[in-house]
Amino acid sequence: MQDLVIARPQGLYCPPGDFYIDPWRPVHRAVITHAHADHARAGHGRVLATAASEGVLRSRLGAALPLQGLAYGEAVVHNGVRVSLHPAGHVLGSAQVRLEHGGRVWVCSGDYYLSAHDERNPTCEPFEPLRCDCFITESTFGLPVYRWSRQAEVFGAIDAWWRANAAAGRPSLLLAYSFGKAQRLLAGVDASIGPIVVHGAVAPLNAAYRAAGVPLPEAVALGDLPDKRALGQALVVAPPSVHASAWARRLGDFSDGFASGWMALRGARRRQGVDRGFVLSDHADWPGLQRAIAATGAERVIVTHGQEAVMVRWLREQGLQADSFRTEYGAEGGEKDDPVGAAEPAAAA
Repeated sequence: MQDLVIARPQGLYCPPGDFYIDPWRPVHRAVITHAHADHARAGHGRVLATAASEGVLRSRLGAALPLQGLAYGEAVVHNGVRVSLHPAGHVLGSAQVRLEHGGRVWVCSGDYYLSAHDERNPTCEPFEPLRCDCFITESTFGLPVYRWSRQAEVFGAIDAWWRANAAAGRPSLLLAYSFGKAQRLLAGVDASIGPIVVHGAVAPLNAAYRAAGVPLPEAVALGDLPDKRALGQALVVAPPSVHASAWARRLGDFSDGFASGWMALRGARRRQGVDRGFVLSDHADWPGLQRAIAATGAERVIVTHGQEAVMVRWLREQGLQADSFRTEYGAEGGEKDDPVGAAEPAAAA
C-alpha cells in the first residue's frame, strides 16, 4: 500500500491527496504548518494553514496569499484524504497535519514544542498528542544533551541580567528570532524593569500576535525613546542579523545576549560572540521528542531535519520501524532565510 507521504524534490508530498506539506519550492497546493521562513515559502497556487497563522503568513508572504484558513481540529476532504490541523505548541498558529485515508492515519508534526517539564509556550496553543499509524517528527534538538530548564529559571536569569545592566546604565540587547522567539521573550520578561525596544523586524509580528489575542507588553521603536537615559534602562529585542551592525552600534555601550536552544552548547555561545547565552527554544528537547513520539502510539516513525541518524537509531532500539526524510528545513526558527534582514525600516528607526 502506498505511503500517505513521500519525499519529492519540491518537498513532502501526499500522493492520494495531490498536495505538499511545507514545500520548499512553488507547488500547486500546499499545506503550511507555520510561518517560519523555512516552512512557509511564496509562490504556491493554493495554501491551507490555520486561521490563527493567517496574520503572520500574510505579513510575511503578502496580503494576496491564496490562503484557506482552518480552525484547529476542523477538517477538509481533498481527493478522498481527510486533512485536519492540530496545535503544535511551536509558534502562533503552528500546526501538526493529520491525514486520514484508506483506514490509515499519518501525522506530520511540523515543528513542535514539548519539554521534560510539560510546560507550554504561553504565546500559542499547546502541543496536542495525536494517535496515528505513522508519525513524521522533527528532530532539531534530537540529542540527549538538549534538555530544557524550567521557563521560570530561564526568565529569571534574563531578568537578572537586564536588571544589572539597567543599574549600570547599559542597554540590554537580546538577540532572538523575530517571529516566535521574540514574542515568547516579551511575554515572559519582567516588563517593570525598564522600557522595551523592538527592532523593525519584530514590531509587525508583535502586532499579529496582539491581533490574535496574545498579550504582550508595550514596546517602542529605537527612535521613539525620549532620551539616552531611557535607553540605558532598556531591553532591546532584535533579530540575530543585527549583531555587530550599524543599527546595534546606535545603542552605544551595551551588553548583548542570545536566546536559543543552541546556547546549550558552550561552543555555540562562543561562536555567537555575545556576553550571555540563554537556553530557550520553541522546539522539543530530547525528552520532549521521546514523549511526543510515545504518545502517538505509532509503530512507524519518519524523522526529519535535525539529528536524524541519532533519533532513527534510538527509535529502532525501541523496536519501532524508523527512517528519515531529507528536507531543506533550517535550524531553529529558520530565520536565516527571512527577507526582513538586518535593516530596520526607516519608518521604525
